[in-house]
Amino acid sequence: MSDEQTKTTHFGFQDVPESEKAGRVQGVFNSVASKYDVMNDAMSMGIHRIWKDAMMDWLAPRPGQKLLDVAGGTGDISFRFLKRAGSGHATVLDLTEPMLIEGRQRAEAEAMAESLDWVVGDAMALPFPDNSFDVYTISFGIRNVTRPQEALNEAFRVLRPGGRLMVLEFSQIPNPAMQWAYDRYSFNVIPAMGQAIAGDRDSYQYLVESIRKFPDQDTFLGMVRKAGFENAKYRNLSLGIACLHSGWKL
Repeated sequence: MSDEQTKTTHFGFQDVPESEKAGRVQGVFNSVASKYDVMNDAMSMGIHRIWKDAMMDWLAPRPGQKLLDVAGGTGDISFRFLKRAGSGHATVLDLTEPMLIEGRQRAEAEAMAESLDWVVGDAMALPFPDNSFDVYTISFGIRNVTRPQEALNEAFRVLRPGGRLMVLEFSQIPNPAMQWAYDRYSFNVIPAMGQAIAGDRDSYQYLVESIRKFPDQDTFLGMVRKAGFENAKYRNLSLGIACLHSGWKL
């Protein structure tokens, strides 16, 4: 058997062969695509918008920059980037085509059509040449990648010298009591909300579990540095429920 067939990874709290994870993740997002944006607002009580705005504040997009937004889904980050930059180009890449289809139907996508590309692709094998982009973003997506270190390595490859990496992802609250309370909310409320709004409890159970399996802030910072990024830092959002990691290809 090949290494990919024998190696395992996590899919939520399940151990699965690495070769199966991408297909399972696609199944989750195929299922929730039509309700994805509505569920984001419901699950976070709208706070995900504040986190994404904080990402743009730290990123400070400049006119004319080229963005690659990986796991870009329905385009939230790309729309914000282009509005902040004033001019430029954004490529939204996602493994799941139904997510991109939903994004292309949004009003912002039509208004910005000349500055947007929508590409189906894998974060671990990006279909772009070296040194192609000024900025790489991935928001609430890298925990779904089979081998996150390979995705970071690919980010470094496709960024131009002087390019910027920005990762927004759920993380760990340093305070154990607050983490306990957040876990109770996540496991008891979010899957039930997924059933009520999206008709899909299992997908949201996976999403909650996948957050707990993702490395903590300092561990992930080490992975960013291992990929070659310099001046790497992170900022906690909402006490660490989410976190922004930043790095530069220098």
